[in-house]
Amino acid sequence: MTAALLRLALRTQTPGDNDFLARLYASTRSEELRHTGWTDSEKQTFLDQQFRAQTLHYENFYRGATRAIVLFEDKPAGRLYLFQMNNDLRIVDISLLSEYRGRGIGTALLRGILERAQATGSKVSIHVEIFNPAKRLYERLGFVPAAPEGVYLLMEWRPERPIN
Repeated sequence: MTAALLRLALRTQTPGDNDFLARLYASTRSEELRHTGWTDSEKQTFLDQQFRAQTLHYENFYRGATRAIVLFEDKPAGRLYLFQMNNDLRIVDISLLSEYRGRGIGTALLRGILERAQATGSKVSIHVEIFNPAKRLYERLGFVPAAPEGVYLLMEWRPERPIN
């Protein structure tokens, strides 16, 4: 067991997590916004609007999803949203603050999801932006492209595959 696993936990998301979730969302868009030429105020307005839109989308299309805050050393580090659909465990959202990326936390979370799915014979799916660097992680863990959907790629892992 890696050191990251020993310091990793999940807890149910609460309404009190909204400020953290907005900050997390902003961290996932920072690189993209760096190239816009927008003022900080314009960037913040955009981020607020996009965060609200994403939250509404998740509420409308993934009602009943498990929404967890990822804790690393008891500090909020990210979020993990999962939605079970028939024989498909959908990763609705998995994201970490930038200071927690590259530490094996995402890999540990994903392996846990794959083990859960394998035990029930369920596939795992996730929509990934085509140029998202995390796509390499999904491929390394055995996810394969299933279908392009605009700027997103639906990737799937099947329970008959080994967990890498």
